[in-house]
Parts: sequence; structure tokens; C-alpha cells
Amino acid sequence: MSPVEVIEFAKKNGVKMVDLKFVDMPGLWQHFTIPLHQLEPEVFENGLMFDGSSIRGWRNIHESDMMIKPDPKTARIEPFMEVPTLSLLCDVHVPETGEPYNRDPRQIARKALAYLKSLGIADTAYFGPEAEFFIFDDIRYEQNQNGAFYQIDSDEAHWNTGRDEGKNLGYKPRPKEGYFPALPHDTLHDLRTEICLEMEKVGMVVERQHHEVASAGQGEINFRFDKMLETADNLMWFKYIVKNVARRHGKTATFMPKPIFGDNGSGMHCHMSLWKDGQNLFAGDKYAGLSQMALHFIGGILKHAPAMCAITNPSTNSYKRLVPGFEAPVRLAYSYRNRSAAIRIPNTGTSPKAKRIEFRTPDPSANIYLCLAALLMAGIDGIQNKINPGDPLDKDIYGLSPQELANVPSVPPTLDKALENLKEGAAFLRKGDVFSEDFVDTWIDYKYSREVIPMQQRPSPYEFMLYFDI
Repeated sequence: MSPVEVIEFAKKNGVKMVDLKFVDMPGLWQHFTIPLHQLEPEVFENGLMFDGSSIRGWRNIHESDMMIKPDPKTARIEPFMEVPTLSLLCDVHVPETGEPYNRDPRQIARKALAYLKSLGIADTAYFGPEAEFFIFDDIRYEQNQNGAFYQIDSDEAHWNTGRDEGKNLGYKPRPKEGYFPALPHDTLHDLRTEICLEMEKVGMVVERQHHEVASAGQGEINFRFDKMLETADNLMWFKYIVKNVARRHGKTATFMPKPIFGDNGSGMHCHMSLWKDGQNLFAGDKYAGLSQMALHFIGGILKHAPAMCAITNPSTNSYKRLVPGFEAPVRLAYSYRNRSAAIRIPNTGTSPKAKRIEFRTPDPSANIYLCLAALLMAGIDGIQNKINPGDPLDKDIYGLSPQELANVPSVPPTLDKALENLKEGAAFLRKGDVFSEDFVDTWIDYKYSREVIPMQQRPSPYEFMLYFDI
């Protein structure tokens, strides 16, 4: 839609207010709202000012003025606000020059796409992320100088088989047995269906929904892949809808990678392919039906994964999921159909249009714009430098001996190790000024000062169990 068409669309739907959303550096939507009569066509060109000094990782207070420009293609009717409201996603600009802000994640994704097209490699990058999540009935946590705790509860959690519920009816999935059980074990089917219907109201195409492996309410809803920027926007809508439908029912949803000890964590497997002139460039006659370009793309991801994990797995909690021998793929190998490898080539049958690769290491704590941009830049570097991914590993990696694993590299074991790799190996991200040096330095400093060091300074309850009586 054009700006004029957006305003007409809003009036036709009885809209009274306009919600302007943009994404901060860690990946959470921020917003402010204006009356519809303030949304004039010039706003789409000239933008609206706001204070950027309170947004995480952005400008200092002495340079706080910033500007957002609504993207008219993103107009949707807001599904959760009481007063009829139009929602618009926005790009952030520097008001002094009007240039895109180099720390705006959505602008970074735009620059990655522009860089791809400028090279003539492809004209379209398709992505399909699969973000898993948990829906809990209660979550409490606290951190003080003299104490800390967290407490999770879920009506369907296996630890509640002995809880006095008046009538405890059982049917609570055992650990790692939550994948696909029918009702009455699956207590959240109707809630996930409601999420699906809300997703379709904002224009997303839902493919399937189901309970995931973990007990205590883990779920997955898959939506149709799309072009890179549209997919990132859709993933933001997906998170927003999951959280707000859960809240509507007095429950709470989280995309935290590993909230529960001893059961599966939540990943975000990312499917991807490059296209040009309507042709899938990843289809070919090489291994698993891939093209040489696709294999080089894989080579780039495997090479840069240790640095890229600081973006695709950006929380200290991410590395509670990335533990060798458990469900998440930590070994940097590729394989056909094999879910234990970091990169899997799905069995897509004979259709060349469906040929793609799947990077299984990322998790949904990632800022989706930065995650997809980093994946694209790693793949581009692989294509440019013809990086050989090595031989595929067509074995169950979880069952290999230490000797067999000796030459198979792994993802970093902690966030600070990933940040060290990023600091040393960010050159592929800085090509075309997609990720500016300022952004990479700011990201690393933010992660150290706000997450890594504070976590290192605080004792955990388990440390008391291990060490108090020393």
C-alpha cells in the first residue's frame, strides 16, 4: 500500500489510533501511539521524532533525538488493543542527515539484502525460521544482593503428577515425551489454535502447530517462509501474538532458550535458499541435490559459526541449550536429513523449488533481523571465497566416540567465547558496511557489560549446593 492507501485503509476499518513499532538492539519491539489524524502522508517521508537515549544499546543522552519512518507495506490492524488501532512497523533514521541508523536491526537486514543484490549473486533470499516456545502458568524470579531464585510452574508439567489439584487427572507428559501427544495430554491445543487464527488475521500463512518435545507446555507453530525482511517482520508478529494470546488466558509465554533443567530447550531452526530470476540457486546435482553455490554457502556458515553464535545465540542462557550430547546440534557439520548436524539438508523430494538448507543451532532469543542478516553475510562470504564445507557427516553425531569427534569443530561453549570469536572474526559482517564497526563494537560491549559480566559476578543456587560446606 502507498501512504495514502494506508490512511484510507485505516479509515475504512474504523481506526482511531496508530501504533508505531520498531525493534531495539536486543530484539524487543518498542512502540508509541498517535491518533489517526496525526498520520498524514508526509509522516511516511519526513518521519516522527522520539528520544533514543532510553532505548537499549542506542544513543547517549546528549545525542538522543532520533526519527522513525513508518513502512507502509507493514500496515496491519492491531489485534490486541481495545480501541481500533492500526499497526505500522518503522525504520529508524538519524535526524541530522536522514540516513538509516546503523544500529537499527531492521536497517541492517535491509543493507544485507542490498549487498546481496549489488553483487549479482541473487535477487531474493528466502528464510523460514521455526521458533519454539514455552507457555507457563506461573513464573516468579528475583535477584537481590543476598538471594536469588526462580520458580516455574505449568499445569501439564510432569513434576505436578503428585500435586493436590482437588482431582489430579494425570495425563502430564513425561520429560522429553511431549512431541505430538494427542488430547488430553496436550492441554494447550486450543490456545495454540487461537494463536494461529490471530496470526492469519495479520496476514501470516500458518502451516502447522503442535506440542513440542519438552513437558511443561513447549510448543511450535510453523508459518510460511518468505523473503528475508518480510520473514523477520513476521517472526516479530509471531512472538507478539504468542505472548499476548497467552496473557489473554492468564498464562505467560517465553522464547527463552533453556528455561527448564533436564528437558529440551527451545531452538529456532532457520531454513534458507537464494533465488534469481525465479530460479532456486540452491538446487543442483551435488550432494543431497544441492548446487555448488549452496555447498559454498554452507561452507561460509560453518566457517563463521563460532563468531556468528554471538548473534544467532546471543544470551548466556543460549549456551545452557548448546551442551554436547543433548538435543541441540553443537557440532559444525552438515548432513542430509540428519537432525544431529548443525546444518541439515531437508528431504524435499524431487522438486527443485523446495531445495534449501537448515541451520539448526540458532535459538529464539536472537534478534531475528540481525540473525538472518548474519546468516546471509556468512553465506555470501562462502560463495565469494568458494569455501569448501568439507565432507558431509552422515552419522548420528550424538552417538560418535570422542575419537570420531576429535576433528569435528563445535560452537563456542559460552557467550563470552562467542563474543571473543566475533571480536576477532567480524570482517565478513562488515562487508558493504552491512554491520558497521560501530554496531559490532557496541554489540560486544553491551553483551559483556549487561549480560556476561553480571552473570559472572552472581552466585547461583547450584553453587551453594556444590560448595557451601567447603
